[in-house]
Order: sequence, then C-alpha cells, then structure tokens
Amino acid sequence: MNVLLNFTSSLINELFYDYLRNCGSEITPYFNVEKKTTPDIILLDYNSLNNEIQNKYPKAKLVLVDTSLKKEQLITALGVYKLAGIISTDTDKKLFVKALQVINEGQIWIDNKLLKNFINNLNLNKNISNNGLTEQEKNIVKFVCEGLSNKQIAVNLSISEQTVKSHLNRVFKKLNITNRAQLVSLCKDNCLNL
Repeated sequence: MNVLLNFTSSLINELFYDYLRNCGSEITPYFNVEKKTTPDIILLDYNSLNNEIQNKYPKAKLVLVDTSLKKEQLITALGVYKLAGIISTDTDKKLFVKALQVINEGQIWIDNKLLKNFINNLNLNKNISNNGLTEQEKNIVKFVCEGLSNKQIAVNLSISEQTVKSHLNRVFKKLNITNRAQLVSLCKDNCLNL
C-alpha cells in the first residue's frame, strides 16, 4: 500500500517516513508529491487538510493523524472532508499498521478513545437538549461554571439561596450527576454553551 505523507512539517513527514518503513514491507511511505506513485492512503495533519489534495488524488483515502485536536476541529474535519480514518498519535505501531490495513480495505477507522468521546458527546448533547432544563436552571448552571457561589448566584438572579439549591438539585437529577464539580466538568468536557 502506498502511503503519501502530507504533514505541514517536513520533520514530521520524515519521522513518519522512518516509522512506517519499519512497520512492514506492505507499506510504502513517501512524502514527495512530485513522485509519480498514486497513493492509496494520504496521512495528514489538520493544517494540511484541504480540497486541493483531495482533488489531486480523488481515489486516495484521507487519514487524519489526531495531534490533540479540539473536538470541534475533529468534528469539522469529519464533516467537511471525506476522511477514511482518524488515528491518534499515541497509537502503538501494531495498531497503527492495522488501522492503515483496515482503511486500505475500504473500512473507516476511528480510535476507540475518540469514538467513545464522540458517542458520549452526542449522548450528552442529547441529554442537555432533551433534559428539560428550564431557563432559570440553565442560568444557574452557567453561573456555577463561572465559579459563583450559591449566594452570588442568588444575588445575580434575585432569588433566595435556598431556591438556587433547589434548582441545582433538579439539575443534578436531570443530568444524572451528584455535585457541582461534576457539573463543571461535564460542561467543560463537552463545550456546553448554555
């Protein structure tokens, strides 16, 4: 399988070249786009994703190497480009080769960790949008995430501190969590905009 390395950094191209050359004889890596070989797979980073490479090699499978990208970037990449896979940089050599083989055979590869993250994010967004949070509860969640105490939230919303506590208890039940730390973590991990 011919693997074109199309990273923005020439150093990373060279490192992946050496890495893939040592993975097995079925993989032929190269990073000189002037070479006449047609790639089966194009390994690239987020910054080198573009329509030009996709148009130049329409039959090649694009594989994004996830270099600790934000969820929004990964979702954008999946939505805009016809990616055949996303492979994490912490994938071991054996699994990396397996991923390339699976992709070359026409399947899609997304690392388990990333896939779980996507599924959890989808479930959370579904829970957030269908959880029945009132506007008041959303405001309270927003203030909690900003680090305000119950007393400060009560002053900002012109309600009693006990009412804030009652609202928070309902929010915890609706989101299936038990405390403020989990609420803040949930909002932060899933980039919630309330």
